[in-house]
Amino acid sequence: MAGAASQGAGPGPGSRDIAPVIRLENVSRIYDGAGGRVAALSDVSLHVARGEFIALMGPSGCGKSTLLHLVAGVDTPTAGEVWVDGLALSGLSDAVLSRFRRDRVGIVYQFFNLLPTMTAWENVALPALLGGASAAVARQRAEEALAGVGLSQRVQHWPHELSGGEMQRVAVARALVNGPAILLADEPTGNLDSKAGRDVLELLARSSAERGLTVVLATHSHEAAALAGRILYLKDGSLVGSP
Repeated sequence: MAGAASQGAGPGPGSRDIAPVIRLENVSRIYDGAGGRVAALSDVSLHVARGEFIALMGPSGCGKSTLLHLVAGVDTPTAGEVWVDGLALSGLSDAVLSRFRRDRVGIVYQFFNLLPTMTAWENVALPALLGGASAAVARQRAEEALAGVGLSQRVQHWPHELSGGEMQRVAVARALVNGPAILLADEPTGNLDSKAGRDVLELLARSSAERGLTVVLATHSHEAAALAGRILYLKDGSLVGSP
């Protein structure tokens, strides 16, 4: 996946004939606060093909996290429409959105968000259990997911016994355990040293290449973005052609 990244809002080379797995059409998100109205996103249109690995870059407050939240269905646009994996997200009930997030979207954050009272495999198994898998199936899937991120020797460890890089890999395994179509990563290397961060980024790139997983990475790091197939820049809530 390494190499020069293309810019723009359309699918990358070789993917133009593929129906986008993520589609935003004229999306805006405006928040009303004590200081007045703030446009976190302004008239953003974006198509992401299945299996693409794209990076979103821009300064803090430019709208990267807001865009990820809209794709994940944890926020709703003020205007425009968001489609993910063939599903229009507007107007869906909370129960349907919960199933959508559980089954179709994996999310990795800057902070690992592991439950400290659960072992590595228990943390990873939790989404499978919530999805209706039996305890035995959930554990098997969790152990397979941990093996897939290189942690087969850490399944019984508690979060406090793991390094930062290992905790983030557990978080990636948890995001992948239900076989989602899309992985959203919001500054996933922000709390890691350079080597651990590189390991996590290469894991994301490998997941995209080997699984056909669509990955959307929000990052400040040019080194991180360089692993993506396409780089998009956000400034003041709008997609722009360059930093």
